[in-house]
Amino acid sequence: MDAVLDLDAGTLERLVVEAGGRPFHARSIRDWIVRRGVFDLGAMTDLPRALVGGLAGNVAPLSTTVVERARSADGTVKLLVGLEDGERIETVVIPGKEGATLCVSTQVGCPVGCRFCASGIAGVVRNLRASEIVEQFLHGRAEAAAGPLGHLSRAVIMGIGEPLLNADNLLEALALVTDPEGLGLGTRRVTISTIGHPDRIRALAARGRPYPLAVSLHAPDDETRARLVPSMAKIPIADILAAARDYFESTGREVTFEYVLLGGVNDAPEHAQALARLLAGTRSTVNLIPWNRVAEFDFDPPAPGAPERFASVLRAAGIPATIRWSRGADAAAACGQLRIDRARK
Repeated sequence: MDAVLDLDAGTLERLVVEAGGRPFHARSIRDWIVRRGVFDLGAMTDLPRALVGGLAGNVAPLSTTVVERARSADGTVKLLVGLEDGERIETVVIPGKEGATLCVSTQVGCPVGCRFCASGIAGVVRNLRASEIVEQFLHGRAEAAAGPLGHLSRAVIMGIGEPLLNADNLLEALALVTDPEGLGLGTRRVTISTIGHPDRIRALAARGRPYPLAVSLHAPDDETRARLVPSMAKIPIADILAAARDYFESTGREVTFEYVLLGGVNDAPEHAQALARLLAGTRSTVNLIPWNRVAEFDFDPPAPGAPERFASVLRAAGIPATIRWSRGADAAAACGQLRIDRARK
């Protein structure tokens, strides 16, 4: 069965006409799904009943389903999303002062294999289709609307997978997400995160869609980064920073550097001093992320006070720094953790 968002406009119109409808009914179906968040053909009140019956068994509103919700006491909701081939991904709805932020996945599993991240434990299975990325936004918007927040205000492409290894499908999806006639989320409100492939960062800049960019750095020197992210060992940090500067020059978007703090590994004041020297002269913000424990990895979270001390060193050097504390710690909060836990069971 074909899902609506997997069909181009012409194919959907043909199926609608063959089922007894008119071409404009195809546009109406997409509007109900994308703009109004209605996922039941029978609830689309301007469709003839005969058309609904004719489409049954041939066209489905969505190809994905929410198979589980893990709710945290702080209001964060992690959605385990089932795909039509039986695979599963995660989407997270995070409450905020101005609305909800949605954390979106781009692959089933992750090929990067950071030594501290649950997303890559089982490797990568496949890229998500553009429709599967868009449907995460639809599920997340519905979840936000059902709670006190009522709407999505931002999205971060920081879930399972490396976004720039699925850039074509991601950007196709985001074109609909940011279209005023689609979901209408502004380009400035969608941040794309990457482990830092320089050529792909420059290719993203060349697309002419200036999304905010976050680069996962995690270390102030090549040796430490190679231990934490072995798949990136042959790419010097200097090359990544050069690509980040090029991105800023091309798009006007200042890059954020994500830095996971691991106790006794990369969280000491001397690491902060080295990072400050590394980023001197680069227009950027550093987002510090205290590590959330994952049973499979032999790391420790930073000691109490270490994130604040690290941030203070950076700020004293003139580098803006924020600390992003984990949300949903009681709901399998680490990225990829819920998917791995359920796969074991």
